[in-house]
Amino acid sequence: MKQARSSDHPSDAKSKAQNASPQRERAKEPGAIPAGLYLVATPIGHARDITLRALEVLAAADLIACEDTRVTAKLLAIHGIARPLAAYNDHNAARERPKLLAKIAGGARVALVSDAGTPLVSDPGYKLVREALAENLPVDVIPGASAVLAGLSLSGLPSDRFLFAGFLSHAQGERRAALEELKTVRATLIFFESTQRLGESLSAMAEIFGARDAVVARELTKLHQDVRRGTLADLAAHYTKADAPRGEATLLVGPPEKVETDFGKVDAALEAALAFMPLRAAADMIAALGDAPRKQVYDRGLVIKEKSRG
Repeated sequence: MKQARSSDHPSDAKSKAQNASPQRERAKEPGAIPAGLYLVATPIGHARDITLRALEVLAAADLIACEDTRVTAKLLAIHGIARPLAAYNDHNAARERPKLLAKIAGGARVALVSDAGTPLVSDPGYKLVREALAENLPVDVIPGASAVLAGLSLSGLPSDRFLFAGFLSHAQGERRAALEELKTVRATLIFFESTQRLGESLSAMAEIFGARDAVVARELTKLHQDVRRGTLADLAAHYTKADAPRGEATLLVGPPEKVETDFGKVDAALEAALAFMPLRAAADMIAALGDAPRKQVYDRGLVIKEKSRG
């Protein structure tokens, strides 16, 4: 009979079990995951648009933090998952955040979900992640559905460069200021907007951005999915007249057309400016005013200075 090693003695095994951390013991369980904060993407509409890994993490979580427990409970019920839920939203985030961080520090597995799509996109999850990282707590992401990327894919607008601009302000002045700032961005712009304000926002965009192609995507992946394409002016007219649908929409606006720089005007401006200011300052000013490449403006200024010396 083979002699047992001292490490195999029952009393030693019991001692090891007592000293083992809850996190390590859980990690040995079938389907278990280590302690930490898990950012889990959930469907934006169709309940089956959820990854196998997301289901595994949700089923193994000690706690699921969600915007609305009723919304998340329905999704979990569809997939046969029953786990403790806690509300974490704009109204209670400051109060609940320390509690969640303490649970994670104590060895808990906490999953963060939004009502639909990927957490941290226009929800309070950003501060939770930032503070978890500051405390050296583990953070992982379980990627999946996103209304931003789903809308971009369906839009037919340029997808090589895009900017997610979130929700526009309800205040008219602040909304106009934000649109003015985005006017020259050479990328497809993506917004979330309440369907009640679609007509108003599209009208402001048509006025500030001009004649650009745009897309309004609603109810993505759901039974009544609606993707409407047209110019900003056409879409503004439609949603101003039509009864506002329910919910929120993903609004996408094509980039501005690239305008060729009139270097004749640039040279004339340079000649006038160089009479009373340094080349560097003149190039900065003229490039900004004329939306021209600064290096080209500066190089042309060098040529003009050389000619004036001759």
